[in-house]
Amino acid sequence: MQLARRMDDIAESITLAVTAKANALKKQGVDVVSFGAGEPDFDTPGFIKEAAIKALQAGRTKYEPTPGTVEARKAIAEKLKRENGLEYAAEQITISVGGKHALYLAFQAVLNPGDEVIIPAPYWVSYPEMVKLAGGVPVIVRGDPANNFKITRTQLDKALTDKTRMFIMNSPSNPGGHTYEPSELDELSYALARFPEVWVCSDEIYEKLIYGDTQFRSWAALDWAKWKDRTITCNCLSKTFAMTGWRIGYTAGPKPLIAAMSKLQSQMTSNITSFCYPAIVEAYTNPQSGVEVEKMRQEFERRGEHMWKRLNAIAGMECVRPTGAFYCFPNIGALLNKPLGKKGVVSQEAVAFCTAVLEEAHVALVPGNDFGFADHVRLSFATSMGNIDKGLDRLAAFLGNG
Repeated sequence: MQLARRMDDIAESITLAVTAKANALKKQGVDVVSFGAGEPDFDTPGFIKEAAIKALQAGRTKYEPTPGTVEARKAIAEKLKRENGLEYAAEQITISVGGKHALYLAFQAVLNPGDEVIIPAPYWVSYPEMVKLAGGVPVIVRGDPANNFKITRTQLDKALTDKTRMFIMNSPSNPGGHTYEPSELDELSYALARFPEVWVCSDEIYEKLIYGDTQFRSWAALDWAKWKDRTITCNCLSKTFAMTGWRIGYTAGPKPLIAAMSKLQSQMTSNITSFCYPAIVEAYTNPQSGVEVEKMRQEFERRGEHMWKRLNAIAGMECVRPTGAFYCFPNIGALLNKPLGKKGVVSQEAVAFCTAVLEEAHVALVPGNDFGFADHVRLSFATSMGNIDKGLDRLAAFLGNG
């Protein structure tokens, strides 16, 4: 039986084998400490859940407009104005089945075969594969850990060509945990200004999870060159409100783009789950939302600082301080190609390293290969402080630091 040729172009996640082994060990009763979670370990705030429950009980179970109800899109528009300084009408916003769907629709709506898309590394695993599905060509620009993984204007200048169609900005970053300051965004925008046909896709799903004196700014809010007219702002409720399973994402941008994305969605999923729309309105209009989000942010900051310090105290590991999201992304290069643990396993890259750690120390890490860094691993601190210490104690012992 023959499958579509496009399936040959899409890479299967090489982290799946490690995940499968972790799940198998758990089923056998093994106490595995997992640092793989890409979602908050908090529950969705009660008042948001209640809005959906009331809508369901009231019979909000029918089709809705594909881009979303006017009320929900207006609530998002008001949020963008209030928090990001961006003016959008409801017609410039479409609501999709999660942030991943929003990005997929945007790439499909913009890219033609052969179009180049510049992706800073480390990158979220799905960016290159989504670009390829749309016929585009990923152009990877590697950030330097010495510069907190952030690419420079010089690097971007060199990567830009007449074939460039899009630049992806993910700040705060998954997996790097780094955040571009407004002045750094300005520097990159100066390079892009020479190519007026290039779109900027700004993935802002971690915007509320920033730490220390870090400042967040939406790319579309850069105050020159009318960046809003060529920026695709993608966001969701998943990380901010601990709503990963709700699958609610949205995009704000120029009307022609939003219309094209909505047209695509009409042939794919139609609207999102109908009784979720009142929950969107509640999340963005209830004054208690800010309080709940800040509680989570403060706890993530506390955990992230603790994990970062502990990782850097382990001989052979070097970690950039996280300024956003809920990930640490330490360099394990010094630990490769040498015997580790009681079994003396030698690992040449992150997948093998993570497999060895899982099998002997029963700690699940995410290898950096799928993020563009085969000499790094990702740890999520979206777990309890007790789990963080237990897992890092085991990791340190495995590496001879215990």
